[in-house]
Amino acid sequence: MEIRRIQEITDDIAAAVAQLVPQLSPRLAVPTREELQRVAAASGAAFFTAWMQERMVGMLTLVWYDAVSGRKAWIEDVVTDGAARGCGAGTALVRAALAYARQIGVSQVQLTSSPARQAARALYRKEGFSEAETTLFVRKTDKEK
Repeated sequence: MEIRRIQEITDDIAAAVAQLVPQLSPRLAVPTREELQRVAAASGAAFFTAWMQERMVGMLTLVWYDAVSGRKAWIEDVVTDGAARGCGAGTALVRAALAYARQIGVSQVQLTSSPARQAARALYRKEGFSEAETTLFVRKTDKEK
């Protein structure tokens, strides 16, 4: 298993992401190559990918920001290809993100996970995450009039 931080999106990477996104959520639109490039090149984000035998089998995005209470980060869009699940890609991706977060001075890494994703939730607990005693509020802004 090889973990790579991607900063330049190729056609092959864009095609692999197009295969992974529906496995993350069938409701998500597949990002364009340009949208992926914005993520990969962002100053507050790191796009990690997992590779087995030169095939991309997983991805994760780490995003961070500075607040009065310290530098914090979120792990987003974690997905491993169904054919590669159980091979350690998810664990390797999360560990790479946590190592990078430590390197850039992040004091706290957060993530969300659907209750239906039992395997993912077990992975996060195994890697030291615990459920926060708080409520996440969300307000969509892209559908406003």
